[in-house]
Amino acid sequence: MNVFMVQPNIDANALLAGAQFIDAFGVTVDDASLDARRAAERMLGRSPRWAQMLLALRDAIVAPFGLTTSKAAKHGTADRIGMFPVISETPQRLIAGFDDSHLDFRVVVDVAAAGQGKRVTATTIVLTHNLLGRVYLTVIMPFHRLIVRSMLRQAAG
Repeated sequence: MNVFMVQPNIDANALLAGAQFIDAFGVTVDDASLDARRAAERMLGRSPRWAQMLLALRDAIVAPFGLTTSKAAKHGTADRIGMFPVISETPQRLIAGFDDSHLDFRVVVDVAAAGQGKRVTATTIVLTHNLLGRVYLTVIMPFHRLIVRSMLRQAAG
């Protein structure tokens, strides 16, 4: 399954005013009945073992700085997919994310018809608040790209 980088096709300012980072990746899947929630559940509801290990390492590093850990993020909002609170959704688009002291982020999962299947696009938007947020974003960026591509492959089911 070919995951490819695409031009973001959203109004980032409407979703996270002032965001300094946006990227988007897409994949075409054979499931013509796929909607945004199911795609997001397949993508965000489970992670490969190597991604879980990276997240555990991330949590150990950021906890002393007072940043939200994945375990803490799983508590609170009733409507969540994995650790991500759902902000809004339609059958074609689901927006999840959260705000923290160092940065705010949104992940937008869009689903559109593509031949006999669906094109699933995952767009990430980030607004950093301070030096810690900018450093954090720089450090995680190579891992972010690997994880998003892996998550999109899971959208096929």
